[in-house]
Amino acid sequence: MAKILVIRFSAIGDVAMSVPVIHSWASQYPQHQIVFLSRPSLAPLFTELPENVSFYNADLKGKHKGIGGLYTLFKELQLMKFDVVADLHHVLRSKALAFLFRLAGTKVCSINKGRWAKRKLVRKRNKILVNQKSSFTRYAEVFEKAGYPVLLNFTSLYGDSKGNLEAVQHIVGQKGTQKWIGIAPFAKHKGKIYPLELQEKVVAHFAANPEVRVFLFGGGKEEENCFAEWVNKYPAVVSLTGKLNMSTELALMSHLDVMLSMDSANMHLASLVNIPVVSVWGATHPYAGFMGWKQLPTNAIQLDMPCRPCSVFGQKPCYRGDYACLNDIKPEKVIEKIEGIIF
Repeated sequence: MAKILVIRFSAIGDVAMSVPVIHSWASQYPQHQIVFLSRPSLAPLFTELPENVSFYNADLKGKHKGIGGLYTLFKELQLMKFDVVADLHHVLRSKALAFLFRLAGTKVCSINKGRWAKRKLVRKRNKILVNQKSSFTRYAEVFEKAGYPVLLNFTSLYGDSKGNLEAVQHIVGQKGTQKWIGIAPFAKHKGKIYPLELQEKVVAHFAANPEVRVFLFGGGKEEENCFAEWVNKYPAVVSLTGKLNMSTELALMSHLDVMLSMDSANMHLASLVNIPVVSVWGATHPYAGFMGWKQLPTNAIQLDMPCRPCSVFGQKPCYRGDYACLNDIKPEKVIEKIEGIIF
């Protein structure tokens, strides 16, 4: 039996994108074991995986903080006697751990992120608009380097079933014949957020339809204030801010008929439970390799502009200054795309 340590500390979306690969691998190699090393808050992503996958908490703000903390973490992990370390992150922390394992004689395989090709994709002039490998493929390549090629055949965290709604029944009620739409209007960076005044028109349209129920996904003060305002205007809409944890959120998502999301974590979470996602892309582009698992390119809403994409992750300010890539997307286009899926 081989034991593999997989390292990926953040972010939520990137860790979520590892799940189809880990699940596929674990199903195809039941005689071997994976220990996934990440932040404690991301553990719920791995509770529905095969039994040969376990999760190890990296307390990067506590006992594993800093150089000394990383060495402590290494010593803890070394006791587990890994045969291979698969570094799916390849940042300073994971490189340091990988270095220590190499010194100890453990085989280490690391991800190739294709940074140079992605720079060509987002540069101002002479862009090379070539569809890059997805993160799923890049993760799978690490396992192939380790000697364990994997066929990516994942469908859903819940297999052919759905998540248990018992814990959130008092919030969401019974579905019945209604169509359930999830809307996750926020992202980490402005270059990935469809303007809220335009998103509100989408919310208002579906809130007026008794055959539809709208659930708002997001956390944080800005989201809470925005959602409170929308719920006040459209009482049929349900805000989930502060009401769910990741496990119950995934369970609820599995019962949606569609999710509207930015290029953000919620696109990936909904993808893990086999729900179609209408995704909105501004500064970023699906060609960078971050489209949700098995999501259809036809459900990605984006404008063909010579300046797009200008950023791999959406953090760069718009050099035009007008964010036309997002502001010029008509709410009617978003509504039409959603209705084409649910009706």
